[in-house]
Amino acid sequence: MFPIAFSELIQIFRNRLVLITSLIIPVVVCAYFVRQHETFAAIGSLGYIAAVVLFTVTAFGLYATAVTTLASRRQNLFLKRLRSTAAGDASILAGLLLPVTGLALIQVTAILTVLALVAAEPANLVLLVVAVLATLAMMIALALATAGLTNSPEHAQVTTLPVTLGVIAVASWVGITGAGDLTWLKRLLPGGAATELTMNAWNGGVAVTDSILLLAPTLGWVVVSVALATRLFRWEPRR
Repeated sequence: MFPIAFSELIQIFRNRLVLITSLIIPVVVCAYFVRQHETFAAIGSLGYIAAVVLFTVTAFGLYATAVTTLASRRQNLFLKRLRSTAAGDASILAGLLLPVTGLALIQVTAILTVLALVAAEPANLVLLVVAVLATLAMMIALALATAGLTNSPEHAQVTTLPVTLGVIAVASWVGITGAGDLTWLKRLLPGGAATELTMNAWNGGVAVTDSILLLAPTLGWVVVSVALATRLFRWEPRR
């Protein structure tokens, strides 16, 4: 797994397009939100800014990059060659996805740390960590499912758009309007419950037990996405 991950990390830093989409664009967008934190906190809250940061990084830096990576490695038969080695399927996928996951986690941690320094610290740091990890798991699972429908890196630009834009839109909707209206609809949409959990962790004022229940919809999307990936994922190019 680790040799595959190291090789993939080198490829990320050699590919300018991937480097821009996975690192530079999310950081620039998030930096703008942090810089204008007073304005956006007035619209929503600091928890809303934290949720937008989380989903901007995981949507562009993790999800879209992971789908593109898997489609590219399938197209050039790299996945097929890896399966002829001693590495198992789980180790292969983990090795390919570990670098982008690690980079996304570092980005989220760094940007949220800056937000805490320039604005205010989260009310419940442990709950925030849980929200971040649950979101990462959901976006990885969605990436595996989407990769099963993606024929090439170019095709990934189309197949990733619904989820990439969708989760950010849901995060903004929940962050600005709150969860008081259309509560269950917001929570069942991808990213809705995770946004509410992130806001509760940063803003406080909600019982921890009530917030923990918000993990159920997010983990539900993980289960559904993994089930879809099991049926749809291909190790060789589609004919």
